[in-house]
Amino acid sequence: MTPASEGAAPIDQAVPHRQRTMRRSLSLAVRTLNHNWLTRVGAVLGLAYIVFALLGPILTPDPLQQSNDILQSPNAAYLFGTDQLGRDMLARAAAGARVSLLVAIASVIVGLVLAVPAGMLAGFRGGTLLDEIIMRSVDVLLALPLFVLGMFVLGVFGTGDTQIGFLTVPAAWKVVVLIAIAATPFFARVARAATLTEVEEDYVDALRVVGVPGRAILSREILVNVLPPVLVQAFLWIAIAIFAEAALSFLGLGIQAPQPTLGNILFDATSYMFAGAWWFSVLPGLVLLMATVAFNLVGDGLNDLLDPRLRQ
Repeated sequence: MTPASEGAAPIDQAVPHRQRTMRRSLSLAVRTLNHNWLTRVGAVLGLAYIVFALLGPILTPDPLQQSNDILQSPNAAYLFGTDQLGRDMLARAAAGARVSLLVAIASVIVGLVLAVPAGMLAGFRGGTLLDEIIMRSVDVLLALPLFVLGMFVLGVFGTGDTQIGFLTVPAAWKVVVLIAIAATPFFARVARAATLTEVEEDYVDALRVVGVPGRAILSREILVNVLPPVLVQAFLWIAIAIFAEAALSFLGLGIQAPQPTLGNILFDATSYMFAGAWWFSVLPGLVLLMATVAFNLVGDGLNDLLDPRLRQ
């Protein structure tokens, strides 16, 4: 047998391994949705929130349009009532839901792009100086509370758009970066732990024996098996990011008025909470609650999907 034919077997074994991993993950996902009613509830709520956030602003009036119908309770004309300026609360809640969703997804994507390669590299070089440098840097980020970091950054650069040379950084992107920085340590740790597990598998040794570069092993083989636990963390962080964006806006550290977000809507509602305008805070609050519960339930369902006890 020639060396080439000897080296073909491990590679041929690695490719089916990757395909089997993807098929097994898909099969377990379907089984989890079929047997876990909480996950199905979360999926339905999450879909409802996404539809509301994406289609609501298209089907509702301008959220900044004022009228003489001040503090109207929910009725046929205003399903969510109106605020202190006569603005349609359904339109404002839908616009705020869209902002929260886009900020959450963007921050999670940025966090994944920053954290997953770093965590995988640390795991692949586990126990080395590179691993120590990456993980200690992650620990520094983990020690920075999101709201303290937000107050520092926004205190330096302001809460509005920031001009850096010829580049204008919108306020929303500053919130995205803040939440992404807060999420990075969690994504990196999960990616490193999953990579450390995969490095001990036989197919990695087989690929190393036949001379496959480490970069190819990481990107083509290990990444497939690292993504499932990272995606679980990503779904959980979408819920956290939606809540964090609302909290930052509520505190005046996030996206500023007149751009509606769920956070600054709830801040405006605090002045009218005891004046009988219950819809002003309750209905946008329910939209925020629906989003956080939905993505948490889906994340928990995916976590059950990867639970070794579920595989047995």
